[in-house]
Amino acid sequence: MAIDDNDALTKVVQKLDRLGYLEDSDRDAVRALPFEVKTAPKDHFLIREGDEATDCCVLLEGYACRTKTTSSGGRQIVSFHMSGDILDLQLLLLSRADHNIQAITDVTFASVPAADMRRIAQEYPRINEALWRDTMIDASVFREWVLNVGRRDSKARVAHMLCEFAARRVAAGLGSAERFELPMTQQQIADATGLTPVIVSRTLYELGQDGVILRDQNEVEITDWARFRDIADFDRTYLHSEG
Repeated sequence: MAIDDNDALTKVVQKLDRLGYLEDSDRDAVRALPFEVKTAPKDHFLIREGDEATDCCVLLEGYACRTKTTSSGGRQIVSFHMSGDILDLQLLLLSRADHNIQAITDVTFASVPAADMRRIAQEYPRINEALWRDTMIDASVFREWVLNVGRRDSKARVAHMLCEFAARRVAAGLGSAERFELPMTQQQIADATGLTPVIVSRTLYELGQDGVILRDQNEVEITDWARFRDIADFDRTYLHSEG
């Protein structure tokens, strides 16, 4: 779907509204930000480690992931991102990126000058609070991912990742938590959970055998949320979102 330039920042306004209870003047300030709408194919790097911070990238359509890479080329995915997410908010205060952000589907995004984002954060206290809260929620998610990779077994790791993805889709207004299309590959799930693609494939099969999910290629249906949450050890409190 083509993005209307007049509505390109609407998802950002909606997200910040949930985080900071904006007033009309705050919403108008966000919508008045200068920006350029761009597109990129899947696997394209939107941000590379070492890049200088000049713009903020707001994801409008599609999905992306944040990654770190070892000197030998091993990749760890540390978060997934979806429509409405500001992908590099920390670069408002840091001079260079210390990680990569890569599209996992075709994406549309808005590039906003970092200087203008800093300006409205300084001029509008409610926007500043919402941006700060968004950064704190990112940190909360990172802590949960460390726990997921470090202390949960393979079945819980994959199930937890799916629970989080479903819950965040609902919060972003992208559809139901019960049935959705999974945009990431088994290799990407493996890179996010510290497993191998073979183990991910086997784990998804076992979750199907447990009767908690149904899969049809990339389509996933969660058929028993209560049992699925128990398997995943999933408590949505760390997402700090209602619903």
